[in-house]
Amino acid sequence: MAAGTYETGPADPSLPGLLRRVKSLAKAYASLVVVDARHAVHQIIEVLCVAIVAAVLVVTAWLAFVVAVAGWLLADGVSWPGVLACAGLINVVAAALAGTWLWRQLKHNPPLAATLRQVEGEPPRGDIP
Repeated sequence: MAAGTYETGPADPSLPGLLRRVKSLAKAYASLVVVDARHAVHQIIEVLCVAIVAAVLVVTAWLAFVVAVAGWLLADGVSWPGVLACAGLINVVAAALAGTWLWRQLKHNPPLAATLRQVEGEPPRGDIP
């Protein structure tokens, strides 16, 4: 029998034959789990790589936006300290908006909520997807 294949011959009604088929089936399932886990790892790596590239592009776009606002302010005659203060203010406002969004997300759906309810002995809620 080749590695990673399931024995499909005629059924052997004896106990050793049954044990051999169970062992073969267990090996086949173990091989499937290993192959599936490897595939999942490759998918996770791909997703992380794309997320990193997207994050770099978003940061680059944000910096280009802030520089464009700074250039526009400089062209209108605003001093360098005023331009830098405006750029800093834009970043603080954006960070506050992102933090508020994250706070609301975590408040609405905290991490490990189901596990905490289980440990605390609360009954399960029906609104969990």
